[in-house]
Amino acid sequence: MTAIDRGCTVARYLALRLAELGITHLFGVPGNHLGPFLTTLRDEDDIEWVGTPTEGGAGQAADAYARIHGVGAVAVTYSVGAFNLLNACGGAYVEQVPLVAVNASPPYEQWQNYRAVGLLTSHMSPRAESNLDVYRQVTVDAQVVSHPGLAPGQIDAALTACLSERRPVYLEIMEDLWDEPCPAPEIPIVPRERPFSARNQTMLDHAVQAVLTLVEEHPGPDGRPRPIVWAGEEIDRFRLGEQLTGLVEATGVPFCTTVGAKAVVDEDLPQFHGVYNGPASHPDVHRVFKDWATCRIGLGAWSTSKNLGGEQSVGGDWVMAALGGVSVGTSYFPDVQLRHLLPALQDALVKAYGSECLAADYYAESYDHHGSPGDRPAALAHRTAALAHRPAALAQHRASLRTADTRSHRPDGQHLTYDGVFDRINHFLNHDTGEDWTVVSDAAFSLIGSMNLSLPAGGFLSQVSWLSIGWSVGAATGAALAPEREDARPMVFVGDGAFQETCQELSTHTRLGLRSVVFVMDNGHFYGIEQMLVHPEFYADRDGAEPDFYNVLHPWHYDRLPAVFAGGRTPANGVSVSHTADLDDLLARLTDPADPLNAGPLLVRVRLHRHDYPRAMAYKVPHP
Repeated sequence: MTAIDRGCTVARYLALRLAELGITHLFGVPGNHLGPFLTTLRDEDDIEWVGTPTEGGAGQAADAYARIHGVGAVAVTYSVGAFNLLNACGGAYVEQVPLVAVNASPPYEQWQNYRAVGLLTSHMSPRAESNLDVYRQVTVDAQVVSHPGLAPGQIDAALTACLSERRPVYLEIMEDLWDEPCPAPEIPIVPRERPFSARNQTMLDHAVQAVLTLVEEHPGPDGRPRPIVWAGEEIDRFRLGEQLTGLVEATGVPFCTTVGAKAVVDEDLPQFHGVYNGPASHPDVHRVFKDWATCRIGLGAWSTSKNLGGEQSVGGDWVMAALGGVSVGTSYFPDVQLRHLLPALQDALVKAYGSECLAADYYAESYDHHGSPGDRPAALAHRTAALAHRPAALAQHRASLRTADTRSHRPDGQHLTYDGVFDRINHFLNHDTGEDWTVVSDAAFSLIGSMNLSLPAGGFLSQVSWLSIGWSVGAATGAALAPEREDARPMVFVGDGAFQETCQELSTHTRLGLRSVVFVMDNGHFYGIEQMLVHPEFYADRDGAEPDFYNVLHPWHYDRLPAVFAGGRTPANGVSVSHTADLDDLLARLTDPADPLNAGPLLVRVRLHRHDYPRAMAYKVPHP
């Protein structure tokens, strides 16, 4: 019996292939061209359809799902749906997120009618390639499927490219093909890794030797090397967390992460020192990264302006291993894959310096009896003792991150501030709340404020390069449904302007019964980060200054929105907090399973003073 005799169709073929990749939820907005596929999908039982209010929200959910699970999928209808999805797909392309974008197009006969007599039906464009052309800019493979016999090969090619390149792909499938017969899937879809040849081994060896030379040529005051690792996004995208952990544990090298790689491994590792974000870093992190360390080794880190806190370049004492190659100072080694570099570098460092000895100077020199970094030199004889006391020293360092000065810029310390909110959230998350949480942070002040939270591996999601405001609200849906984190509650931090972009995605949270907690950071209805970037002097004049007119938002009663989305069987709640006591009481309620606030999504309107901003941005504000 042939595959076609068993009733395989193009729709069923695609559904089977998506299920084979472990995809459990397909996000999207339906349309007439997509209907036959969704009917088939329901009959397969392996994948649940998650309809969202907007295509952008569907793309955000699929993006976050893919970041956690390894691949995600979204489906829309031609033109009007596909163009709305484009922004989310662009973000996934830039940030290397494997995403399958399915676009159901008008049937073949309608295209023939247009070619013959110029007849355009709904959603069609006079340019038949319009959707394909734009998606070619934000995908690694884009296919138009117009023949059922060719569909399996085209689908397989796109999915293979998605897994291999860790970036989005696009499948445009004509409506009248969904129910057409085709061969059933045979060979499993697997990623095609780049081959590792003798030439690659030689290049890898040269790169590792160059790193060792750089480390040796940048010693500390006592002549010993002081490298620090800067772990980045590709550690997450290529699932290299275990290799990173192995490297820092075997060598003792301290490490920071980029904002985008926050919580890529457990932040309770003794070698972890926080998120390095250029001048926006916590002072202790900046001191360790820039002053104590004599060279920096970026592993999978992207040298974006966001990761570098606005800086535009790295120095000659940096290693940057990302995007398929390794830069060591001014030298470049192409086609060196990160998955090969990590174990080779670990072996070379251990062989050259011994297990953990690279960190000995740090623990001996960085802490005096008060735990203050860099206040006294340490003799070589203290290294062994310092290593023995490393956990206590680092515990003290991490405590400094959690209990650092969070006093408001305003004299009234009882009114909530950005720093006060995140200080209390950090305390909450680092105590037994009875649940696991996935922090989903939006762009701007929310991201700056949340980057110093102390979180377990996999407990943080953000979009740090594309920075599409509002991403977090839709992303929380995908984060909650990904199998690897389905038992964790999403905790979202989003600015008021960003929330106005995607507020309707809270409806999806309500519909699905997600127990998300969405903190809307309401700083007096204006775009705070835009004001900071263009005219930061606004924040220095606390009395009469007004933001630029174009940054002003229409004020909303955010805490009333859940009442719009709630139903008899789908509860949702909204509250407003303005003072520290309000937030403390709310956080206490989140630990009570019987509290009605925990029955469904909760929107928290956090009311902040207009002139408040995270302390990490203080370097931008001019002072008299």
